[in-house]
Amino acid sequence: MSIKNDYYDILGVNKSANAQEIKAAYRKKALEWHPDRHQGSDKEEAEKKFKEINEAYQILSDTSKRQAYDQFGHDAFAPGGGGNPFAGGGFGGRTGPFTYTWSSSGGQNPFGNMDFGDPFDIFESFFGGGSPFRQQRQVPRYSVKLSFMEAVNGVTKEFEIEDKKRKIKIPAGVDEGTRINFGDFMLSINVAPHEFFERDGQDIYVNVTVPYSMAVLGGTIKVPTIDGEIKIKVRAGTKSGTMIRLKGQGVVSTHSRSRGDQYVKLNISIPVKLTRTQKRIIDDLKEEGL
Repeated sequence: MSIKNDYYDILGVNKSANAQEIKAAYRKKALEWHPDRHQGSDKEEAEKKFKEINEAYQILSDTSKRQAYDQFGHDAFAPGGGGNPFAGGGFGGRTGPFTYTWSSSGGQNPFGNMDFGDPFDIFESFFGGGSPFRQQRQVPRYSVKLSFMEAVNGVTKEFEIEDKKRKIKIPAGVDEGTRINFGDFMLSINVAPHEFFERDGQDIYVNVTVPYSMAVLGGTIKVPTIDGEIKIKVRAGTKSGTMIRLKGQGVVSTHSRSRGDQYVKLNISIPVKLTRTQKRIIDDLKEEGL
């Protein structure tokens, strides 16, 4: 019977570690020992380590499983044997080097039918379905550079995939680094910067210069948005750096039809060279204490 390493030692945490510390330790270890980062004879060792790391995380990240492990050790999940407090089961395997299942068959194990799962699936689930390694080894990966507005509005482009021309529809709202799985290939999105728009998620930011006189007296200006120009009011006494929020004028979400907002930053233009008339007016304002 093989002796299993302690789950806390595998992740490199102590027994008093909280959930966040366990999560951080798993992320570090899983990235370090992912098999696709190792070659040759090191790959076998990496696969073994990767399996252990994922098994340890699956137990220690679950409160009830962790309590059982702290009380009974590995016997809490064993399929039978002398020291198992939940004896009465057997292995019901699945194929593959990393998929293994233990299920109870009439015993009292509260974790009966527990499936440690495929470590790669656990890894990808932890990273939001976006493993930085597995997708590369499963399907071909391509990249495309879009203009800022193509990414915002969506676009249909023609690609040559495996010597075949295909029209691919890229949805509105994709951003730099977005990866789209088309089944038989993965497409990574790169987005060119815009002349004056900046983007943060679904929100758009733009700087607009306002004349000094308008900042003082108020008025109306035209502001560019991703849907075209609109007019907004500038209040009298506006200070440089004032932000105006345009609700719903941002980028559409790729997961829903919701839209972000646009934020307009008002920068006040201070004249450098003044005419005599302008200087006289400023002097008058100065005398008035303005």
